[in-house]
Amino acid sequence: MANLDTREWLLTNGLGSFASGTVSDIRTRTYHGWLFAATNPPSGRTLLLSHLEASLEVAGKVVPLGTNYWDSGRIEPTGYQLLRSFELNPVPKWVWGQDNWQLSRQLIMPYGLEQGAGEQGAGSRGENSLQTSSCSTLREATIASTSPTLCHRVLIQYRYEGREVGILRLRLLIGDRDFHHQQTASPELHFSQILLPQQVCLQAIVGGQFGTPWHLRWTQGEYQADAVWYWNYRLLEETKRGLGDREDLYSPGYLTVTLQPGDSVTLEVRLGFPDLKLAPLTDDTFIEAIEAEQERLSQIFGWDREGIGDEGDEARGLGVGSRGEIINGKPQTPNTKHQTPNYQLPITNAQCPMPHAQCPILQQLLKASDQFIVYRASIAGPTVIAGYHWFNDWGRDTLLALPGLALVTKRFELAKGLLRTFGHYCRQGLIPNAFPDVGGEPFYNSIDAALLWIETLGLYLEATQDWQFLAEQFPVVQQIHKAFVGGTRYNIHVDATDGLVGWEARGVALTWMDAVVGGEPVTPRLGKPVEINALWYSALCWLSQWAERLSQIQNGNSSERLAKQAQRYAQQAQEVKNSLQKFWNPKLSYLYDTIELDDGRNSQIRPNAVLALSLHHCGFSQQQGREVLALAASSLLTPYGLRSLAPSDPQYIGKYQGTPEQRDRAYHQGTVWSWLIGPFIRAWQRFYPEAAPPFDWQPLLKHFSSDACLGSISEIFDGDEPHIPKGAIAQAWSVAEVIRYLPKSMD
Repeated sequence: MANLDTREWLLTNGLGSFASGTVSDIRTRTYHGWLFAATNPPSGRTLLLSHLEASLEVAGKVVPLGTNYWDSGRIEPTGYQLLRSFELNPVPKWVWGQDNWQLSRQLIMPYGLEQGAGEQGAGSRGENSLQTSSCSTLREATIASTSPTLCHRVLIQYRYEGREVGILRLRLLIGDRDFHHQQTASPELHFSQILLPQQVCLQAIVGGQFGTPWHLRWTQGEYQADAVWYWNYRLLEETKRGLGDREDLYSPGYLTVTLQPGDSVTLEVRLGFPDLKLAPLTDDTFIEAIEAEQERLSQIFGWDREGIGDEGDEARGLGVGSRGEIINGKPQTPNTKHQTPNYQLPITNAQCPMPHAQCPILQQLLKASDQFIVYRASIAGPTVIAGYHWFNDWGRDTLLALPGLALVTKRFELAKGLLRTFGHYCRQGLIPNAFPDVGGEPFYNSIDAALLWIETLGLYLEATQDWQFLAEQFPVVQQIHKAFVGGTRYNIHVDATDGLVGWEARGVALTWMDAVVGGEPVTPRLGKPVEINALWYSALCWLSQWAERLSQIQNGNSSERLAKQAQRYAQQAQEVKNSLQKFWNPKLSYLYDTIELDDGRNSQIRPNAVLALSLHHCGFSQQQGREVLALAASSLLTPYGLRSLAPSDPQYIGKYQGTPEQRDRAYHQGTVWSWLIGPFIRAWQRFYPEAAPPFDWQPLLKHFSSDACLGSISEIFDGDEPHIPKGAIAQAWSVAEVIRYLPKSMD
């Protein structure tokens, strides 16, 4: 495996569907395949097409181009040795070749909200809906109360160059399984296929039950049914993670295409049964899909579409696009003639205003951010996938990511829609931490989501001055306040003696440090966590400010009542600010992580102290903030984010590895979280306004451009050097926090 480039790529469609794989084309994860279709957006993700196993016959010699790792330990065939180059932009592109031929392959997953779908603010159930003429012109926000047309498809295009005629054979490798699990050949599992002119319809049958129907069509070639199972693929990343790591794939047949030099063949994989009303598939269909996606992104972010993923040297982008970086299947030092200069020059020298950024690094970050914005059918509106491959949408993650994904990028209707949706589902003063599929109830297992909702609402209002939206949402704000003061689920309540928020519920983890092993939280944090009470203080400041503003807008008794409420909120905020001093640890000049149920103090050095300093309203002094940040910088700061626990702590675990239980125990016990660099910089700018943050963006940008998932940022990294990326390969709040602060560092 040493010679294989196992860096990953990711395509998404705005519905939760995705395609993913590696540069060398070997599948190393359960989550690698060309169509994982979100059959109940964004959930129900099902592997349908794993890949097409290609071989090329030229001058009577058959050359296999695939690369597979088998349970026996063999790599066969070894098509990666013929891989000449890989480019990521505008779409993933592989080029294989020998002296007398060259074959390229490109993939694109078109945006899945089809022509004619409307959009409006989430939860508004139809008012102010916009009609669009093309799926490429949809910006953000949500879909009208009438169900939109959703389309899950992948386009694949091969192009042949050579001195003689080439014969391309493409064998289908397929499945029908949940994206978390592997497929195993079984007498109960069958696949039906119906062959039509230039297309084949496929559907699994398991124990008499029909699976998900889908079909493949092509522009040229002859299909031959030839049913066979391929057993015992080995998925090495799953081996490392202590999970199931063997897969069987079914092949219903293969396509044979005779290609003259310069010829192309385009294929489309589409969810559902064939539709005879669809426009004919042509090679131009692929080009049009690229152009539609470029147009969609240009309309969202306000950049020139010519600057998105064109074939020029400057926009080739991400350090993997230049030809020659991968030679004979091995990563090479890029030819400086083709390097993207933005990745080589110090970023502080660049000038790139938002949102009309034209520099490639910011364009690629914004493109990455859009991958997390998806449509949820159960709420008929937008939501945010926390990360790929395996996460769904989470309330906490969405609210932490929203400023970077939607406010900095000026996607204000998207932000408003997300906030409105969460507000609509507020129950007993709690904001959902997760939405269910249709017919289910949201999950409210979070103490911080409600307070983060208030904090994010405040940031939205600061950015937009949308006081009408404040008036609309203020009853939700008051509901949250009343529930916290009076008590709500999980015994979340305000302590009458000091005004601080605490909670007590065994066997659950309600803060962002939420790993649970064997029914017991790894970091229980029962009592009064520091960042929760910092959020509570900031929320009270917001409430006082908003009640005062609304009192000036309204008349009569309402105005007087709001003015009195503003005073009470301000008094309560002052009480909490005074009580926040209970968190000060003079011995360490740091903040206690938690005031425990027995009034004991947890003195572990964790990033929650930094979170407490990073909010819009901060209750700690200048001197305290500086001392906290000094210790955090020396103990927690790494080139990729903050550690979740200082290495000096006896409970510190420096490597995130092993079985699921071992990894869960390490998750918040030293593992680096890249999203935490945002709170660190916010706090630093508040308490050290005269000094630049002690953070070099280059390692994180290099990771974004040329490590792990090319063009995205990993969820976590090992606490120990060299800080190997781990966890989800693309994480929403990781990307969002870089977008939030990178442009400022470039001024």
